Amino acid sequence: MAGIKRLRKLQFGKETTAGTPVPATTIWRGTGTLEDKREPYFPDEDIGYIAPLNRAVFPFTQGQLDLDEVPATFEQLPYILAMGVDGVVTGSADGTGSDKIYTYAFPTTALKTPKTFTIEGGDNEEVEQMAYAFAESFKLSGKAKEPIMMSATLIGANVSVMANFTGSLALPTVEDILFQKTKLYIDAVSGTIGTTQIPCTLYEFSLDVTTGFQAIYAANGDLAFCKINGGMPDIKLHLVFEHNATSKDQKAAWRSLTPKLIQLKSEGSAVGTPGTTYTYKTLKINVAGMWEKFEKLGENNGNDVLEGDFRVAYDPTAAKYAEIIVVNELASLP
Repeated sequence: MAGIKRLRKLQFGKETTAGTPVPATTIWRGTGTLEDKREPYFPDEDIGYIAPLNRAVFPFTQGQLDLDEVPATFEQLPYILAMGVDGVVTGSADGTGSDKIYTYAFPTTALKTPKTFTIEGGDNEEVEQMAYAFAESFKLSGKAKEPIMMSATLIGANVSVMANFTGSLALPTVEDILFQKTKLYIDAVSGTIGTTQIPCTLYEFSLDVTTGFQAIYAANGDLAFCKINGGMPDIKLHLVFEHNATSKDQKAAWRSLTPKLIQLKSEGSAVGTPGTTYTYKTLKINVAGMWEKFEKLGENNGNDVLEGDFRVAYDPTAAKYAEIIVVNELASLP
């Protein structure tokens, strides 16, 4: 029987020991296919043949999974963040509320360790497995009248064939995060992030993150990478504003090299029991930094718009860099 696209599936399992494969525990509500990145080495030889000879070796193994852009959800976005920011897979209590808080703070003076996962992928014809998976990069983006979207590039130690998918997994219930439910806040670094709302001005945004996590290859008796090193993340926030007093102020802040605090806050449905801090499922993107560039005036349905690139960086006055907070009702990631 031929493989059927509609029978493709991706399943994730949290690794207890990084790099040691585990059975899957949840189904990814998105799309993407595993790619075996090993490359054969064909040596050049002076052996009296005009034709090349069949001699080759695989000197290393590596796998990759590009998680295609799909609507971000309060329940599954934390998987990407655990693999790409900090290995948080258990939510913190919010008082006596039913909500759980997942906080992913980007590193400042100490390195973070990602949570690694075993990934199962394939269709009805073949199932493959990739262990030691972490996020090399990810993106969150949103625009008017659409869900906020998420995508990521995951790197793993290798790709191998397995007999079957881990069975009997329930399809997780998820809630999409919507751009229209997003609020934009911009504050001075001497103030409090999330204080000054800028209503009806933001048309779209994108947050592009290169995590800084790298697979390290060294002699270790194995073809796969032997560890994951942390490094400096590269975080860029792109905003598209209506051309109004607010966006003019931000352009002036760019010209004066004035740092800012920006928060994007998206709320979903109400949790069963409100907590001390949160009443609704929530996504908060909190960043400090400075405007790097503003484009010339653009246009959107007859309205002039300004597009700005915000370089996310640690600010000593605010003592802030970047964090992403997700609030849902999962005690831990399945």
